Amino acid sequence: MIFTSDNAFGVSPEILDALARVNGGGVSSYGADDTTKGLTQKFSDLFEREVAVFPVATGTAANALALATLTPPYGAILCHDVAHVNVDECGAPEMFTGGAKLIGIGGAGGKIDPDRFFARLQGFRAGDVHSVQPRSLTITQSNEDGGVYSLDELTRLTAIAREFKLAVHMDGARFANALVALGCSPAEMTWKSGVDVLSFGATKNGAMAAEAVVFFDPAMARDFEFRRKRAGHLFSKMRFLSAQLEAYLADDLWLRNARHANAMATRLGDGLSVIDGIVMASAIEANEVFVRLPVAVFKRLLASEAKFHPWPNVADAAEGHKHQTIRLVTSFATTADDVAGFLELVNG
Repeated sequence: MIFTSDNAFGVSPEILDALARVNGGGVSSYGADDTTKGLTQKFSDLFEREVAVFPVATGTAANALALATLTPPYGAILCHDVAHVNVDECGAPEMFTGGAKLIGIGGAGGKIDPDRFFARLQGFRAGDVHSVQPRSLTITQSNEDGGVYSLDELTRLTAIAREFKLAVHMDGARFANALVALGCSPAEMTWKSGVDVLSFGATKNGAMAAEAVVFFDPAMARDFEFRRKRAGHLFSKMRFLSAQLEAYLADDLWLRNARHANAMATRLGDGLSVIDGIVMASAIEANEVFVRLPVAVFKRLLASEAKFHPWPNVADAAEGHKHQTIRLVTSFATTADDVAGFLELVNG
C-alpha cells in the first residue's frame, strides 16, 4: 500500500511495449528520428493549434528550462508560495535563468490569490535598474495542495499577467489529472485560458521518464533548443523519450490512467470521511488526498506496511497537535484492494 507519490509506481505496459518497439535497429539521433519529429503534429492535433514541442526527461528540467526561456536573469517569476518550482527544485529555475528571482504569492488551497497577485505586481518599480522586473507567472495544475484551478480562475490570473505583460507558464506535472477533473479540452485548459508554455507531465501518470515542454506560439521557443542541449536534456537516443510520449497519447492512455488515479483518490476519500475521528483537510479534486488523523491512528499507520507522507498543517498546531495531517497520492496503478487495505488499517 504505497501512497507516497504517483512517482512511486512503475510504467504502463503500453509504454513499455512502445519502448521495446523502438529498440530495434538504428535511427537518426538527437531527435532527428521519425518518432520525435512526429510529436509536433500529434501535440498540435491535441491542442488544436500549431505548437512547438520538446521532450525532456524530468519535470524539473521542463519547468526550469521553460521559465528560463521566458525570464531574463534580471527578471522575476511569480508563483504560489508552495509551488514546486519554489520549494522542491533545489534552485533549478534560478540556475537555468541565470539568477531570476522567484516571488511567492499566497492563496488558499495552493491557488494564487488574484487580488494578492495584482497587488504584488503593482508594487514593482517598472524600469528601475535597482529592482527585478516581473516577467513571468507560473501556475501549477493540479497544484501542490491537490487543488485544480477552474477555467475562470485560470483566465482571471492570466488576464492580470497580460495586463502587466507577463508570460504565463503552467507546471502540468499532473496535467492529465486536472484535465479529467475539469472535463474540458487540453486547449481550453491552456492557450485558450491564456497559457503560453506548458510543462506537460507524463512520468507521474505512467511514463518511465518523459515530459514535454509545449510552446503554444512556436516563435516563443526562441533559443529553447540551445538551452535544452546545454542542460543535458537533448538525449542522443531521443526516440526513447518520444516513444513514451507517443504511446502515452495513443488511444487516450493518458486520460484513462488519470481517470483511474482520480477515481481511486475519490474512493479513498469517501472511505476515510465516514470514519470517526477523521477530518478531511481539503476537498479531493484530482489524485491527492489530505486527511487529518488522530495522533494514535497516525502512529499506528507509521508502524504498518502503508507508505505515505506526513504533511504540515497549521490546523494541527493550532489545536495542540491532537491530529496529524498526511498526504495520500493515488496513481494509475493503485488498486481497489490498496484502498480497502488502507481503510482497514485506519479503522484498526
